[in-house]
Amino acid sequence: MAAMGDAPILIKKVKKISGGGHHGGAWKVAYADFVTAMMAFFLLMWLINTTSPEQKRGIADYFAPASVSQTTSGSGGILGGTALGDDGDKSSGSSSVVEQLAPESPDAVETGKSTETLASASEDALREALAKKESDSFASAAQSLRQALQDLPELAELSKQLLIDQTPEGLRIQLVDQDGRSMFQEGKVAPNDRAKTLLRAVARIINQLPNRITISGHTSASLAGKRTDADWPLSAGRADAARQILQSAGVVSDRVYQVAGKANSDPLYPDDPTLAGNRRIAIILLREKPVLPPDHSL
Repeated sequence: MAAMGDAPILIKKVKKISGGGHHGGAWKVAYADFVTAMMAFFLLMWLINTTSPEQKRGIADYFAPASVSQTTSGSGGILGGTALGDDGDKSSGSSSVVEQLAPESPDAVETGKSTETLASASEDALREALAKKESDSFASAAQSLRQALQDLPELAELSKQLLIDQTPEGLRIQLVDQDGRSMFQEGKVAPNDRAKTLLRAVARIINQLPNRITISGHTSASLAGKRTDADWPLSAGRADAARQILQSAGVVSDRVYQVAGKANSDPLYPDDPTLAGNRRIAIILLREKPVLPPDHSL
């Protein structure tokens, strides 16, 4: 009995764990919250996709804060001292007031100015391009006329009596007299055969371009340097005779902008107004103000 009394007594304690083991059951609650939130999120996405714009505005109006008072005085309330916007309950509150009172930003002003400057620059560039195109057309027409004078034997000898240049007004073609080679009989209005041949050649060039034309007649001063009143009707008559020949050669009458007699008021050689070269017919194809194409947008 004593031996049995000396044996050690072992006490085994069993610890009971409740709630799902080492981690417990808290994760289940978190997972349930997550699943609920995701379900609510997808439900919201579904509702947004299935509702019409009118229904969305109705829902927004339902959750919008109701206006309490339309007074514009006081502070610290719902409106914080600001007035309701013109659109009533759906107004953006103080933000709409700020938007109405805030000046236009410098960036917006500069952007507007830049747009206008760019549009103006584009229009100017287009007009310059059209003007250059017209100038190139004048140069081509002048070269064509010179070539025609060289190719035709009956015109080659008359080439020295034809002056072609570009002026601020346009392409100027002048039929000038030379000593012993006049375009008109002295004191007469009707041109001679030489002048008629040149005018018909000029008409072929004029018909290649759409520009309007002016025709002016010029006389020279007398050997004594005197100017007579008869020079005015004489120069005007010669200019009109040139117009008739041009029109008979196919130049449309609507293109004739002006026919004038300038007598000897505008000599080709101012240093010597008595020279034969001052007697001439000047035909100018006028420069037209470039017109922008109808489909051009700024």
